[in-house]
Amino acid sequence: MKLARLSIDGHPRWAEWRDGQYFPLNHGLDGWLSGAGQLESAGDAVEGRLLAPLDSQEVWASGVTYRRSREAREHESQVADVYERVYTAQRPELFFKAASSRTAAPGEAVGIRSDAHWNVPEPELALVLNAKGEIVAYTIGNDMSSRDIEGENPLYLPQAKVYDRCLGLGPYLITADEVPSPQDLRITLEIVRQGQGVFRGETRTAEIQRRLEDLAGYLFRSQRFPVGAVLLTGTGIVPPDDFTLQAGDLIRIEIEGLGVLENPVTVV
Repeated sequence: MKLARLSIDGHPRWAEWRDGQYFPLNHGLDGWLSGAGQLESAGDAVEGRLLAPLDSQEVWASGVTYRRSREAREHESQVADVYERVYTAQRPELFFKAASSRTAAPGEAVGIRSDAHWNVPEPELALVLNAKGEIVAYTIGNDMSSRDIEGENPLYLPQAKVYDRCLGLGPYLITADEVPSPQDLRITLEIVRQGQGVFRGETRTAEIQRRLEDLAGYLFRSQRFPVGAVLLTGTGIVPPDDFTLQAGDLIRIEIEGLGVLENPVTVV
C-alpha cells in the first residue's frame, strides 16, 4: 500500500493512494503501528493537501553508516578518529532527530540554521517501525545538517541536527511488502538554485555498512515506542566541501520505488 497523510478541510486524515485517487483509511499511523488493527479503506475517494507522514511518532537517525559519510565527517571534524571508531564499531550511532512539529511536509520549506555557515541536505532511506520494532514501511527522509557546528565538536551534534524544520519526510509511506529489496535501492539527490542544478549525487542503500534490521534492533534496546517510530538510516551522498545551501534552493530526493521528496530551503 501507498499511504498518505492529508489535510482535508483543515483536519489530518490518513488515506491510501490507489488508482490515481486517495481513499480514507480506518486507522491512522498511531493505531496501525501500535497494533490496533489492519489498515483498510473506509469511504469514498477524497482530496487533500499532503502532510508529513507522521502522527505522534518520534523520528530517530543513524550516523556514519556509509563510507562516504565517514570520510566527510573525518574531514570536517577536529577529532576525526571518533568517526572511524563509530563506522567500525558493533554499536551504531543513533540519535533523536525530530518530532512531527519540526518536520516539513512535501513541498514545505526545510530549514538551515541562521547561526551556521555550512549546511547540507542528507538524503536517507527511512524505516517505519511498529511497536515491536519491526520494519513495516519505508519513506524518504532529508536529515538537514549543519556541518560546521558538528565539525567544531561532536558533542554539538544535537544543535547541528535538531532545530525547527530540520527534517523533510515523505511524500508517502510504502508498506514493506511492496519494497522487496530495501537494501539495494538507488538514491539520488539534486539541488536546484535559481532554476539551475548546482549539485547532483547518487548512491545505493547497498552501501550501508549495517543491516537495516540491526539498526532497528539497537533503537529498540531498553526503549519502548508504543506507537512505533521512524528511523533514518544514514547518508551516502555528501556535497563537496565548498558547497552550502542557500535560502531559495530546492532539494529533490528520489529513492527507487518510494517516490520523490521536494522541499525548498529557508533560514530559521
